[in-house]
Amino acid sequence: MIHALANLGLGMLHQPIAFLFGFFDRAGDGSATFGWVIGKILLVLLVTHVILILAALMVWAERRVSAWMQGRLGPNRVGPEGLLQPLADLGKFMFKEDVIPGHVHKVMYTIAPLITVIPAMITFAVIPFTGSFETSGATGDTFIQSWQIADLNIGVLYILSVTGLGVYGLTLGGWASNSKYSLLGGVRASAQMISYELSLGLAVVPVVLIVSSLNLGDVIAWQADNGWMAFHQPLAAFIFMIAVYAETNRLPFDMPEAETELVAGYHTEYSSMKFALFFMGEYTAMTVGSALLVTLFLGGWTFFGLEQLGWAMGVLIFSAKVLFFLFAFIWVRWTIPRFRYDQLMWLGWGIFLPLTLVNVLLTAGALAMDQAWIMWILPLVLIASILIAAWIGWKRDEKKFQPLSDAPGVIPAGAATGEEASA
Repeated sequence: MIHALANLGLGMLHQPIAFLFGFFDRAGDGSATFGWVIGKILLVLLVTHVILILAALMVWAERRVSAWMQGRLGPNRVGPEGLLQPLADLGKFMFKEDVIPGHVHKVMYTIAPLITVIPAMITFAVIPFTGSFETSGATGDTFIQSWQIADLNIGVLYILSVTGLGVYGLTLGGWASNSKYSLLGGVRASAQMISYELSLGLAVVPVVLIVSSLNLGDVIAWQADNGWMAFHQPLAAFIFMIAVYAETNRLPFDMPEAETELVAGYHTEYSSMKFALFFMGEYTAMTVGSALLVTLFLGGWTFFGLEQLGWAMGVLIFSAKVLFFLFAFIWVRWTIPRFRYDQLMWLGWGIFLPLTLVNVLLTAGALAMDQAWIMWILPLVLIASILIAAWIGWKRDEKKFQPLSDAPGVIPAGAATGEEASA
């Protein structure tokens, strides 16, 4: 008995996540046990706290990275390197007066920030963040077992349905504020979501066709055997990434809160913690979007065999990939200027939607005829078209360019004037 307890304690110390997934398991008939429920609750609390802490750190990273890109210092007074600045911001928001204007619809005004945060957080329930290699007792084959809070066979459909709910918070917040600026921001958010949700969903269809499963664990297992999906579907990966940027309302797609036009957009009338919840929802959506991009197109928690070192290495691999794309979010924000609204709509409806539809048709045809090269037709045609267009533009500019020395009435450098020549 003592040895059993000792082994159990060592297992908890050395393999905490494996302990949650192994010891807190279902009964033999598949029914939920008390241990299984407790294990799931602990795992939900763990993942939730990690997401919230990461959202706070992203506020710090946003300011530090932007300062680095602009040659400034950024926040560096509260804590080492300013790491405790998010705590100072949290205290400021918590102790600010929670003003509710008299002209708002109080019920919708109050729940709108929650509708923004909750869908972003519950989406993470189906995303595998690590896993293990298991051996089948019947055949002896080794297979990958991904670990997540909820292992749904329709994980992709769950994500596409839940991620679209976040825009209701922005739209309701704009409408309930009874302000023209807020209402315009909410309308822009809904129009932008519809425009890019189509492209985002269609970018995932080729992945589902190739893997023949809606389970995210199966998507990662397929990539472990056949290489990252981004190598097989580069166009879908690129469009999915841009659509995630648009879905999170980040620059250059931040039209719902364009400060030069709408004061602050949908959250103009908000203050205190309600205002903070909108930003928490934005940073949480950034984390979820990066995790989805990593899971669907970049192998998830696998990385060319390193994941076989254990579940901890899987967590490190997954975290490193997600953090890279979170950095890319900040990088793009402080690099690319905001689109005009007509450019934003044209990009979604006029370019991305037709490209994703054609890509789905080519992928289906390639799988039906067992000719994988067909999937590369569209990406290669697009790359060739971009290169040709760039070459034509360069040649056109080269013809228009006229050196200053060749312009009429300009004396070349070093040439003597008439008076100098006569002298």
